[in-house]
Amino acid sequence: MSLARRSLMEAAAARFGWRRAYGHTTQVDTLLTEQTETAYTQAADHAALATAKNTDALAVQPGVLDARGRVLADVLYLEGVLTGARNNGLPPELIERLEDAVDHGHELTVLLADTVRTTAAVHAAGH
Repeated sequence: MSLARRSLMEAAAARFGWRRAYGHTTQVDTLLTEQTETAYTQAADHAALATAKNTDALAVQPGVLDARGRVLADVLYLEGVLTGARNNGLPPELIERLEDAVDHGHELTVLLADTVRTTAAVHAAGH
């Protein structure tokens, strides 16, 4: 592949959030480790900001709503991935893992919705 073509593909991948596929578990493990390290590095900043910002129930609500919206969008995307995997007869163990991820994602969106409702209820009760 030419350098210009590869650069264009890399630019498109960065723009649209595409990831390349990794055929070896060591490559996958390396990527997962990098993702985890990045998330935990950013978590320290998020915790400090959240502690300063989230001083009452209503202050918590926008962050939880934002997280729920992102999780819901990701879960719906994963449902599409699952449908594609099923339609293309991919291995049952992969289908099962995708089903688990989708189910847990939906459970998380329900828990986050309940949390948002609680912020309003707590505020209305005057706590």
